[in-house]
Amino acid sequence: MTTAATISIPGYVAGTWDIDPVHSDVSFMVRHMMVSKVRGRFASFSGQIVTGDDVTTSSVTASIDAASVDTGNAQRDNHVRSDAFLDVATYPQWTFRSTAVRVAGDGLVVDGDLTVKGVTRPVTLALEVNGIGPDLSGGTRAGLSASTTIDRNDFGVDIKLPIDSGGVVVGDKVQITLEIEAVLREA
Repeated sequence: MTTAATISIPGYVAGTWDIDPVHSDVSFMVRHMMVSKVRGRFASFSGQIVTGDDVTTSSVTASIDAASVDTGNAQRDNHVRSDAFLDVATYPQWTFRSTAVRVAGDGLVVDGDLTVKGVTRPVTLALEVNGIGPDLSGGTRAGLSASTTIDRNDFGVDIKLPIDSGGVVVGDKVQITLEIEAVLREA
């Protein structure tokens, strides 16, 4: 059995890290018309990671500008921003606040509370530390990948658009993928 004491992350440093939005990506994928998948991303987000002396004492907070949704189609994006889906006029921000970082098998997971449209639900993110090392400015950067799947209905995004032949236009399950680069604050 793997324990926190046996998780080895080369270059690991305790400290406060700021998410670099220029070198990070917050994206999603949802089934469309029961036959394909539509991908999208959020262009505006921010966050902070605080790594503890032991990785399991670390924490994450993040905020996403819901209006920055981009699926590559302006008409669809406007519909997703509307009160039928995300209602960004009423709920402009999504937030995530971790509640625990724990060892799971040979890796790590981050448990936390995700708030979408004013509804907060627990989620678990599978976490991969891609690397930690120096950047070109003499600072330190970390690369992380995380993913989870949520049911949009759990967060009040419960529009039903049935298809005459059966099924729905938009699936219930939403896969969320994060590719994060964070910069260690100087002491």
